Amino acid sequence: MLWQLFFSFLKIGFLSFGGGYAVISMIQYEVNSHGWLPAEEFQHIVALSSISPGSIATNSATLIGFHIAGWPGAIVATSGIVLPSLIVVILIAAFFYRIHTNFWVKSSFYGLRPVVTGLIVYAAIHFGFPSPSGNIFNWTTLITLVIAAAAFLSIVKYKVHPLLVILLSACAGIVVF
Repeated sequence: MLWQLFFSFLKIGFLSFGGGYAVISMIQYEVNSHGWLPAEEFQHIVALSSISPGSIATNSATLIGFHIAGWPGAIVATSGIVLPSLIVVILIAAFFYRIHTNFWVKSSFYGLRPVVTGLIVYAAIHFGFPSPSGNIFNWTTLITLVIAAAAFLSIVKYKVHPLLVILLSACAGIVVF
């Protein structure tokens, strides 16, 4: 039973593209073809997996494995679905480690920095101001900008550790808001 679990989730891990929700149908096919769970139980596992932190595919594999074979099943199913990604990441890391000193590779990554920064700023603006019709200049915006400026200054000018700055910013946000 454990080998069947491992190889089923290994196959899903190798063939899955598009994120956790795209993999649910593949997991459901495997569960149905092996007769591991009734449809209602599978729906409960998917619902629980989607509200749990982490990947829905990994969470589903863990819960299905646990439901079928206890802790060994959970470990085997999780290993099966995670192993292909781990192998791909290791291969890509080994490849990039060999060429990371190449001029074109360094230039490409250097050129991506402003793009990534722009995407983060765009996401922060749209997360911070979800409705464009409302007044964005109010006291909460002002306090948020003060906390952000203080965080920036403490990292850049005073060389405070970023983790400490994040914790202090979170505390300031909790106290103020």
